[in-house]
Amino acid sequence: MTRQRRAAENRGRQAERVAALWLALKGYRILARRAKTGAGELDLVARKGGVLAIVEVKARATIDAGLQAISPQQQKRIMRGASSYAGRRPDLAGLAIRYDLIIIRPWRLPHHARQFFWPEGGQAMDFN
Repeated sequence: MTRQRRAAENRGRQAERVAALWLALKGYRILARRAKTGAGELDLVARKGGVLAIVEVKARATIDAGLQAISPQQQKRIMRGASSYAGRRPDLAGLAIRYDLIIIRPWRLPHHARQFFWPEGGQAMDFN
C-alpha cells in the first residue's frame, strides 16, 4: 500500500469515528462500523427508533464535494449491502431503511444529510 493510500485510509477511519460519535450524540445507537457484506462495506449502520440508518461517511474539504462523492453505482452497492446486512439480522425486520451521508470537513461540525438518496435513485436531502 502506498503512503498516499495509507494516509487516505487513516483519514477515512478518523472521519468514521467522528461520524459515529456525532450520531451517538444525536441519539442513534451504532450497530456496526465497516460492516462487511457480499456487496461491499457499509461505513456505519445505526438505529434510532424505527429507522435503520445506513450511513456513508465522506471526508471532504467542502459540503459540495461530499455531496458529489457518491455515484449512482455506489448508491446501488450501498443498497445491496444494506439489504444483505438487514436480511441477516431478523431483529431489524420491520424497520424503515434510510440512506444517510455524513460529510466530515476540516475544523467544522459534521454535516448530516438524512435520506441522502432514495432506492428509486432520486435524491432528497434533509439536513440537520
